[in-house]
Amino acid sequence: MSAVLNQAFSFRPMNKQDVAVIMSIERVLYAYPWTTGNFTDSLNAGYSCWICEFGSITVGYAVLMLAVDEAHVLNIAIGQDWQHQGLGRRLMQHLIKVAREYRAQMMFLEVRPSNVSARRLYEDIGFNEIATRRAYYPAHDGREDALLMGLAL
Repeated sequence: MSAVLNQAFSFRPMNKQDVAVIMSIERVLYAYPWTTGNFTDSLNAGYSCWICEFGSITVGYAVLMLAVDEAHVLNIAIGQDWQHQGLGRRLMQHLIKVAREYRAQMMFLEVRPSNVSARRLYEDIGFNEIATRRAYYPAHDGREDALLMGLAL
């Protein structure tokens, strides 16, 4: 399947018509998902927003904020049925390419310490832990810290 997957997936800019499908993925993946407003605000602000497709099926998405010489990954997700097939890595590589084309010098992201698979992916790509943002994320038992990670481009 991986040979088929490599040939049939692609990236394209996100548009407002994508938000309903994105929300269906977001709500399955996260206990505290972004809202429709978060995605439409990101599009309206001109952030670099991307869709990952397999044929015509939306399987993932990402939102990247570009400012001066920095890039900040605000949201990235691959649908549950499409995870562990290398698409998250490919989507991150796409974001890195976009940031480099923008001439960003650093890329940042936050990740939950409990999200071990995402942390492994980011570390494997070359991100390093920079700091901890205390009580950054909502959690069932109050708040969860975020690890701030950075990648020199």
